[in-house]
Amino acid sequence: MINMLRSLYIQNYALIEKLDINFEKGFSVITGETGAGKSIMLGAIGLLLGQRADVKAIRQGEKKCVIEAHFDLSGYQLHPFFDDNGLDYEDECIIRREIQSSGKTRAFINDTPVQLSQLKELGDKLVDVHSQHQNLLLNNEGFQLNVLDILAHNQSTSEKYRLVYNEWKAISKELDELRSQLSKNKADEDYLRFQLNELDEAHLYDNEEEELQQECDMLIHSEEIKKVFFDVDEHLNAEENGVLDMLKEGNSSLESILPYYTDIEALAERLNSSYIELKDIAAEISKREERIEFNPERLQEVTDRLNLIHALQQKHQVNTITDLLALADQYKSQLENISTSDERISTMESQLAALFSSVMALAQELTVSRKKAAVDVEKQMANRLVPLGMPNVRFQVRISKKNILGLHGEDTVTFLFSANKNGELQNISSVASGGEISRVMLSVKAMIAGAVKLPTIIFDEIDTGVSGEIADKMASIMQDMSQDGRQVISITHLPQIASRGQIHYKVYKEDSDDATNSHIKRLTDEERIEEIAHMLSGSMLTEAALNNARTLLEEGKKNK
Repeated sequence: MINMLRSLYIQNYALIEKLDINFEKGFSVITGETGAGKSIMLGAIGLLLGQRADVKAIRQGEKKCVIEAHFDLSGYQLHPFFDDNGLDYEDECIIRREIQSSGKTRAFINDTPVQLSQLKELGDKLVDVHSQHQNLLLNNEGFQLNVLDILAHNQSTSEKYRLVYNEWKAISKELDELRSQLSKNKADEDYLRFQLNELDEAHLYDNEEEELQQECDMLIHSEEIKKVFFDVDEHLNAEENGVLDMLKEGNSSLESILPYYTDIEALAERLNSSYIELKDIAAEISKREERIEFNPERLQEVTDRLNLIHALQQKHQVNTITDLLALADQYKSQLENISTSDERISTMESQLAALFSSVMALAQELTVSRKKAAVDVEKQMANRLVPLGMPNVRFQVRISKKNILGLHGEDTVTFLFSANKNGELQNISSVASGGEISRVMLSVKAMIAGAVKLPTIIFDEIDTGVSGEIADKMASIMQDMSQDGRQVISITHLPQIASRGQIHYKVYKEDSDDATNSHIKRLTDEERIEEIAHMLSGSMLTEAALNNARTLLEEGKKNK
């Protein structure tokens, strides 16, 4: 026997200042007066399992609340979850949720921060909380289908189906988009080809605009440039007072005194080097001066070319030739796609057809497994409900086809129910009373528990609308569910169910000078007698109620 939920710690949540409770294996019951705090404890467990947090839940005057639980994971093969999420696995697992008054929340698994979605995923594998509102799920098609699939043991087929279905949907969407784009591109093909031809015929290249602009500036200022070259040439080569002649003369003067003043040899060499460099510069300036001519024809060519580039940039709303070349590449790509899209579409259509065949084959396989399981579900539900006070019950699983394939196949599942011999089979939520719904849901949970390992199940007043012998039968079912390493905790108002628990906890409120606090404690044998007697007779304890409580507990022990 494995105890899954070992302990629960709650601090500063609603009316709970601090609660630290240990749980044990088997069937446990929790009782308490209405408003004592049972729903508060369930709300805390819900937060621990990933439900949305509300800062109003924090105890008044406190900055944060903390909810923590310890679980024994040994024997439940949960290693893959920890591996997939990069978490260290321990047989003793601690999950914790912290909610701050600022609205910020934090979640932890084994003291490692995790996303709320990860906490919820693990929580779904650890605890199944059945609250009263879950009875509404009986009218939910998805819930009914899920129940049938669990009992059909078709998880492997379901996973294959979803993988192929998702791929089929993705290819179908891609194909639709490709067809739409192809239709648009073909409508724009002439336009695209015209634009590309215009850009190709322009024979553009990178940096051309900068080069042309530089040449244009030179041509416009050619006379000014030529005059500057001429003036510089005159300064350097003039016959009188020209820089070169003066340097040459100075160099000769220095060389003339070298024989008797050797210290100026380095200066003479530097002056000679300067003369050679300036002479070379003068020759280059002279050449450039000869080449510079005002050329109105070339200026017109350059201006026309720049005007073409600017017109193309303005037309296509870009700023550079690089952008125009990129646009040309884009037009080429679109035109290439047009020419190859028909072939791509044909290939994808073949792929889609093959995927559809696989999807349909797997959908039919799911349908076969569900129809087979439906027969067993109908038989099991009848066998479970007849002892629960429904001797004439009829329960039927209707499987019908949907118009389109869905993520779970092509089946629609509806649970039909009638509690009377001559009653017409109808959707269960339409004809079943509150008490009947409770019994049906308990039977469904018992079936599921027999098919899969639900480690810890918490029932919140699953006994609504029943009493007496029926309550006793429901308690037997919950006892049976607590076998084989499963932990069942039932929050109940019925003494028949409370007396069947192996462990009995009581939730109660106490007032202090400045606050009201909710508490929970494990009852001793004597305390159990008094608690069940109160459940039987109300606040006034009578000897008859105490004797009746002892009798219920003795009978409960015999049935364990």
